Amino acid sequence: MRLLLGMLFALVLSISSHAQDSPYRKELKRADLTGTNMEVITSINEVLPGQASALHIHHGEESFYVVEGGMIELPDGKQVPFPTGTTGINRRDMPHGAFKVVGDKAVKYLSVHIVDKGAPLYDKPK
Repeated sequence: MRLLLGMLFALVLSISSHAQDSPYRKELKRADLTGTNMEVITSINEVLPGQASALHIHHGEESFYVVEGGMIELPDGKQVPFPTGTTGINRRDMPHGAFKVVGDKAVKYLSVHIVDKGAPLYDKPK
């Protein structure tokens, strides 16, 4: 019984810690990148007003396209538009993502990660 409870507790912790990584990311597809030890992960992300994206890195590259733009607030308090149609690439191990969505519109973007297979998708900057 203790073993079963321990396994259940570990499962709940792993699910909740994954959810904390990015509560707004819905993974659409994951596949191996042919001929490498990397994988491609395609996701749709929707950050609601008041939600924040923590500063993080990826063990690979991330490309994104803003499907529905809005206003974001940077860590220094400056509010800047994040318009529909914005594209970008976040390089390997480069900290990014520290913003909060402000106003009344969610920000929705498509992301494609090409990352080391088996590594966590998100990690804290060093």
